[in-house]
Amino acid sequence: MTAVRGKGFPVETVETVEGLAVIAFGDGTELEAWLEQHHGDTPGIWLLLAKKGTDLPSPTADEILDGTLVYGWITGKRITRDERTYLQKITPRRPRSLWSQVNVRQVEALTAAGRMREPGLAEVRAARADGRWEAAYPSQKDATVPDDLAEALAADPRASAAFDALGKTDRYLVILSLWQARTAKTRAARLARAVAALAAGGKPR
Repeated sequence: MTAVRGKGFPVETVETVEGLAVIAFGDGTELEAWLEQHHGDTPGIWLLLAKKGTDLPSPTADEILDGTLVYGWITGKRITRDERTYLQKITPRRPRSLWSQVNVRQVEALTAAGRMREPGLAEVRAARADGRWEAAYPSQKDATVPDDLAEALAADPRASAAFDALGKTDRYLVILSLWQARTAKTRAARLARAVAALAAGGKPR
């Protein structure tokens, strides 16, 4: 597949990563126009994005988030490409994929503004129907220690001390793993593993 040259990129590239095309867009409008045509006929793409401090135009993080939500897609991992650019994967949302509270709030704002399109609305309806909408997980900024984790840590001083010594990101990953458990049994198992790892002086995995 051939990468599409965005307006600000002077050289057209022929590039794929992990089997997906690399595409450069000059702004969010170009990205949404592409998604309008191709949201249902491709397994995903890599966005070719400009790093801060360069003079290459590309969609902003907010534009990427809005465009993907509008058409039922999600953002994925980022990887460095060169000194001026990086790549970000965007893909159609998979069935039963979890929602974040950040995305829930943004969809509500996009809906109020009349910007949501049917592919995105269909994903919202599915998430509301099966409970994923109400179970959306918090961002690192908003996450708090859930009751079951707090009780388990209170019962194990070594695990509690180890948890308190973790950095913000590692603490969030412990909390996030519990939020993302699809069943009570899975959540309980993850909680037990996390507490055991902390008590043993390691990081939960």
